[in-house]
Amino acid sequence: MNPSGFAFDPTPEEMRAMGRTVLDAVIGWIGGLEDAPAENTADALQIAAKLEAVPAEQGDRDFGGLLEDAIEAARHTYEFSGPGYLAYIPGGGLFTAALAEFLAHALNRFDALWQPSPAVVQIEENVTRWMCSLFDFPIEASQGLLTTGGSLANLSAFVTARHAKLGEDFLDGTYYCTDQTHASNTKAATIAGFSRRNLRLVPTDPGLRMDPDALRSMVREDRAAGRRPFLVIPAVGTTNTGAVDPLADIADVVEAEGLWMHVDGAYGGFFQLTDRGRERFRGIERADSVTLDPHKGLFLPYGTGGLVVRDGAALRDAHYEGAAYLQDLPPTGALPNYTEYSPELSRDNRGFRVWFPLVLHGVAAFREALDEKLDLTDRLHRALAADHNL
Repeated sequence: MNPSGFAFDPTPEEMRAMGRTVLDAVIGWIGGLEDAPAENTADALQIAAKLEAVPAEQGDRDFGGLLEDAIEAARHTYEFSGPGYLAYIPGGGLFTAALAEFLAHALNRFDALWQPSPAVVQIEENVTRWMCSLFDFPIEASQGLLTTGGSLANLSAFVTARHAKLGEDFLDGTYYCTDQTHASNTKAATIAGFSRRNLRLVPTDPGLRMDPDALRSMVREDRAAGRRPFLVIPAVGTTNTGAVDPLADIADVVEAEGLWMHVDGAYGGFFQLTDRGRERFRGIERADSVTLDPHKGLFLPYGTGGLVVRDGAALRDAHYEGAAYLQDLPPTGALPNYTEYSPELSRDNRGFRVWFPLVLHGVAAFREALDEKLDLTDRLHRALAADHNL
């Protein structure tokens, strides 16, 4: 019997039964990935139409039937986790991360402020400290965040650069990227109060990489015209081609001109774990901020992004906002109040889903997996180059 009488409170036996049903379904799903088609959308709109409905006033479905509907909806999609999917930028979705995510949601700890859940915040800090260390950022001064994805990370980085370099009067500021830069960066600029007039598209070389000499000339021309250059956004792995901008040469321009360098590493950033990645990304350690996507490079569930900032105080200065209901909280100290570093106050606990796999499997396992991806890419490149029909 349900002692509370509320529909929201299943008995322990009911919880076990529902949990086992979901677990069996997930294990069956994962077991079929190897042979799953890369896409299965021929009748997806018909399935969507069948599922179209608003929630009934009285619950009239059993748990098993709802689970079947959810699995059916997921079946008629692109199979991002399967080996046959080679389009766009897939996300694997590790089983251990999914279990950690279930645990985080079931425990439902609030970690935007450290006081309610200090040990939970420490777990997330373990992850973000490690992310900062990948780029040789100073451990005591830098700060990392787990975000919903690269788009939110790029927005926070843009706002931080604007605040640090331009202050409150920023409408004459100019920022610099290429026509290969991810659209979330220009969207971030719009949200941050800039128009297209503030954007400068730097020419690219034949490899579609930013031209540092052209960047230098454009910055100086803008400054001479009374504009205020403040931000450059190179990429390590553009979405279109995977191009890596020449970071060391760009950093030379940035440092000489007093700009902020934000590296969009949502696609390629975690290849910093590999020797080949570190060599290609030479100069990234001179960045002011780097966007990362664990739901790409660490194979974690979608909705797991990251941002690391060399000067954590600059990140906080750009995002801090006090309120009467927060006045009695202890300030950021040994542990951060994440709401002071981010647009978010209410947020889910993202630390478990990253911490569990990293600690359980070890960093070396992720390095090995990323090295394998580089090996496979090299193998494919050589095969295509040798095919005279292409």
